[in-house]
Amino acid sequence: MKIAIIGATGQLGSDLVNTFGEEAIPLGHDDVEVKDFSSCIRALKNNNPDVVINCAAYVKVDDAEDFADEAFGVNAIGAKNVAQACEKTNTTIVYISTDYVFDGTKGAPYLESDIPNPINVYGLSKYAGEIFTKTYSSRSYIMRTASLYGVKGARGKGSNFVETMIQKAKHKEKIKVVNEIVMSPTYTKDAAEAIKKIIKGNFPHGVYHVTNKDHCSWHEFAKAIFDILRLDVDMEPITMKEMNSKAKRPKFSALESEKLPDYGLKMRGWKKALEDYLREKGHL
Repeated sequence: MKIAIIGATGQLGSDLVNTFGEEAIPLGHDDVEVKDFSSCIRALKNNNPDVVINCAAYVKVDDAEDFADEAFGVNAIGAKNVAQACEKTNTTIVYISTDYVFDGTKGAPYLESDIPNPINVYGLSKYAGEIFTKTYSSRSYIMRTASLYGVKGARGKGSNFVETMIQKAKHKEKIKVVNEIVMSPTYTKDAAEAIKKIIKGNFPHGVYHVTNKDHCSWHEFAKAIFDILRLDVDMEPITMKEMNSKAKRPKFSALESEKLPDYGLKMRGWKKALEDYLREKGHL
């Protein structure tokens, strides 16, 4: 099986390349421009994959409020182009989506059957990408994941939350972390392995939530990092209002899968995943 991975240089993309090994066809921005349909169809015809995993994404949540055209160009129109190219070449498409398609008002983890209702441009663009993918492909998977951190670091952000916290602690900075937002921190290596199992296991097409088990606030996540590393830090919890961010954030966007356990796929808890990440990065 040949697996083309669009966005192969990013956090999740790089772990997908490692996970699929020799089956992976890494496609970076120089190899395919998702905003250009002709580029998408050319990349598929040149590589002839069985499956395309579309990790290409505009992920700067606050910037998306000002640059909606760019966010929708990559996350929505890009998804449409890739899905149409896959349909024309009889290829299965996997679109990587996000917890931000939900508004965060449920007060409990969101399941695949819950109805999306995004509250910012980024979430809207990703939900549009989901709709385009399902509409233009007869063989599509939507894989929603959340709060990703990986060894590679996010291409659009330069690092990830875990490394940012560690650097702040090393520089003895006063650390302020929001305690009102609850999410599902997810190690990209675990997400990549689960995605591989879904594809290789020929799971039915559709939407799947792919995150580490359980959930926490960003403040609790930061505290867990420092506790595992036994770092003494000056950390203060702050409110969403104090974050002073341009984009609205869903207050409780944790994800849970009601479908994966039916196929014998259970993802481990986020704390164990975090320990393994810290060990792999050489922090432990």
